[in-house]
Amino acid sequence: MMKLGANTFPFGFGNPKTLDEIIIWAGENGLDCLEVCVPMHLDVEKLLAENGADALNNKLDAAGVSFSSLARYNPALTDPDPAVREKESAEFITTIEAADTLGVDIICCLAGMPTKGKNKMQTIQEDLPGLFGPLLEEAGKRGIRIALENWYPTNMQHLGLWRAIFEALPHEHFGLNFDPSHLIWQEIDYIAAVDEFARRIFHTHAKDTVIDDAILRQIGVLEHGWWRYSIPGTGRVAWGEFLGKLRQIGYDGVVSVEHEDGTLGAEEGLRMGINYLRPLLG
Repeated sequence: MMKLGANTFPFGFGNPKTLDEIIIWAGENGLDCLEVCVPMHLDVEKLLAENGADALNNKLDAAGVSFSSLARYNPALTDPDPAVREKESAEFITTIEAADTLGVDIICCLAGMPTKGKNKMQTIQEDLPGLFGPLLEEAGKRGIRIALENWYPTNMQHLGLWRAIFEALPHEHFGLNFDPSHLIWQEIDYIAAVDEFARRIFHTHAKDTVIDDAILRQIGVLEHGWWRYSIPGTGRVAWGEFLGKLRQIGYDGVVSVEHEDGTLGAEEGLRMGINYLRPLLG
């Protein structure tokens, strides 16, 4: 059975919560797990230096919550500055070590932006093997899977690029944090994508997309402002069909609410997403 989770990102702004407070909130609001943002809510270097994994896992157990993944959404792995790339690679290795220590088997991340002077396909074929290869090697030794969120500005914009990434880096523990909200406004078939990439789906994001057809008819697809992210159930994603397709392929991981709806506060939006998705998940 799929689990209901949430990304901790919205608790980092306005009236921010500590990780301890988020864990308690998650348990009180019916979440099974948390996708915890590194380093926003979890300082992995401090965790390792202080041998804090047992204490943190005890807090999770007390709340009846687990970590679905450590989320490191930093595109710096393809930064034009070699020093920035090296720093991000080293910190990513530390995140892998922390996940291993905590018993978390997924790290969610980004595929980076196109490298300077190259398009996305060239970056995938020429640069990503050298950048992700060492990370995948270390993760594989520890039984940890790396899941790329298909955020459209990155090298994971569309399905042709997904295919190219997994051809360039065919490791079995390299896959997707599948987010339908980035596909639907591009008119990419997110249901067919679940079928095609079934064995690569390690984690999923629950985020919706509102499309304003009246604005779209005025300005066209090349302009901005005709779509926005929203809470599941308030946009165009067919959640019953999407979740049904995930069940059909045998997915039993997390459906993690990623709250990026600017019309709602952190707790209000997450509760709305939880209340919408829980009956669909059973």
